[in-house]
Amino acid sequence: MAYMINDECINCGACEPECDVNHAISEGDATYVIDPDKCTECIGNYESPRCAAVCPVDACVPDPKRKESKEQLLQKWYRLHPGAQPVAGTF
Repeated sequence: MAYMINDECINCGACEPECDVNHAISEGDATYVIDPDKCTECIGNYESPRCAAVCPVDACVPDPKRKESKEQLLQKWYRLHPGAQPVAGTF
């Protein structure tokens, strides 16, 4: 399941540099946004989603409209990181 940023976002920007997928998190009109086609829930890079870990108001949450299995998220990671290998223990 990709993550999303809800209305609790205070536009602090803490999440954006934590994302290892280029431009998966960007500044939107009123809040930051996560591109669900690029979000892997940090599978392949970290054990848990970094955006959620650093968000001071818990605005980074699973998107209930984008349910994906760990296998699907890992395949997305491979597509976004061609030729790379995921970090052991992150999937």
